[in-house]
Amino acid sequence: MSVDHLSEVFDLVEVRGVISGGFAVRGLWRSCGDISERLKFFAMVGGRARLTTDGIEGPIDLEPGDVVILNGRSWLNVEGGTGNGPRREILPEENDLRFSGADRGVDDVLLGGRIDLNPAGRTLLLQALPPVAHVRASVAAESNLHGSLDRLFEEVSGNRMGSAFAIRQYGQLLLLDVLRAYVHQAELPAGWLRVLTDERLRPALSLMHAEPGKAWGLEELAHAAAMSRTSFAERFRTVSGLPPLTYLNRWRMLLAQRALRDGDARIGALAFELGYGSESAFSTAFKREVGESPLRYRNRVRAESSVGAAFVSP
Repeated sequence: MSVDHLSEVFDLVEVRGVISGGFAVRGLWRSCGDISERLKFFAMVGGRARLTTDGIEGPIDLEPGDVVILNGRSWLNVEGGTGNGPRREILPEENDLRFSGADRGVDDVLLGGRIDLNPAGRTLLLQALPPVAHVRASVAAESNLHGSLDRLFEEVSGNRMGSAFAIRQYGQLLLLDVLRAYVHQAELPAGWLRVLTDERLRPALSLMHAEPGKAWGLEELAHAAAMSRTSFAERFRTVSGLPPLTYLNRWRMLLAQRALRDGDARIGALAFELGYGSESAFSTAFKREVGESPLRYRNRVRAESSVGAAFVSP
């Protein structure tokens, strides 16, 4: 797995795993409702449950340590517990990360959250994941998933000094470990997550990522991957869903968006750095991919950032 490339893309699309809810319960229980976020995830910290959502053939059984990512789903039903008593409905106000007195050996313990990304990242990850991605802890035994989930729950339930900061960091690590484990457990759909983990294409991908402004040709990229031009082009399209040079152009646009958000480079200089012969050619390509000109994009995202900063300022 090309971890460096994955980290690089994570930085570009500003991916964040945000813990937003959770509960511990004994006896029969159920939690259901509509989903407003495009990408949500649920982690079964302790106990067992059964998850149902739209777009899947049947319920998914969750065991301790399992994590599920829901991609573009509209509703969710999770239920669990044992016994003959009445089934308790977990209300939204109870899904508030209160775990005082929770016993992971007895209770069903569930954590929930969302995956935040910038617009480019949402497009990439939505295409890279199926409607429901189930990561099984029993299969992920060799990964860091168990450790990340344990540390995250300790911070969520411990109410210790600095826990809010720690929860944000462990939420990030949990998401990374979930995606790492999922790559090894499932047949990924065509997309950036699959191409980043393809060993045969890694040499060609490394060239494009290292020198995105170079005028790469199919012959050169195929040679780096030790494949014929035809075989390379076919495999790249099958794995990524895009022809190699289209992927290169998309990669350039991700780099351009980061530069425009975070830096003050002139548009013409950025165009030259990314391999475009003129500012006009770059602006046309950028508008075709992003939907607005580079200058308008820069002004908009910086204005939105200023409003957000003012909103959270004391």
